[in-house]
Amino acid sequence: MKVIGKLKPAGFAVIVAGAVLALAACTPADPGAKASGTASASASVTEQASTTAPASPSASPGTTATVGALVSGFPEKLLPVMPGSKVVSSSFDKTSTPATAALVGNITSPAAAVVAFYTKELEAQGFKAVPGENVGAVASKDFLRGDNETVNIAVVETGGVSTFTIGANVAAESAK
Repeated sequence: MKVIGKLKPAGFAVIVAGAVLALAACTPADPGAKASGTASASASVTEQASTTAPASPSASPGTTATVGALVSGFPEKLLPVMPGSKVVSSSFDKTSTPATAALVGNITSPAAAVVAFYTKELEAQGFKAVPGENVGAVASKDFLRGDNETVNIAVVETGGVSTFTIGANVAAESAK
């Protein structure tokens, strides 16, 4: 087995959390329910997309998450939403040390454009890119600021749609 890169535990945790949130977005609230018409089906999707998900048993007590929108208090200055993208899910915990934030989104842009956008945004905030661009076939980039603030972005491109997961572990005062 050829090892392409070394996935950091924090980066791996963010990718897993993003995948779980993305799967939650695709799972109906009541799997046994059948849609009785277009209006009720779209109303159900709208309701589900705008509700706040309860914390999972493994999440820290201060974590909030939502599907289809940015969770209240999400640090948009730290992790801005790429113009033209759709938020799939987000989470934020400012009570943990370090504070953690995650964002999952979709956009009809190439993976390289997504990485370039977030590289520019993060470098403007003093983050430095860590060498390495991929983990296997997934575009992935890690950033470091100081000794303990990290951000990871991973992008999968399929059928002209890039799905990106961004996770940040930063000092509480940076999560604004």
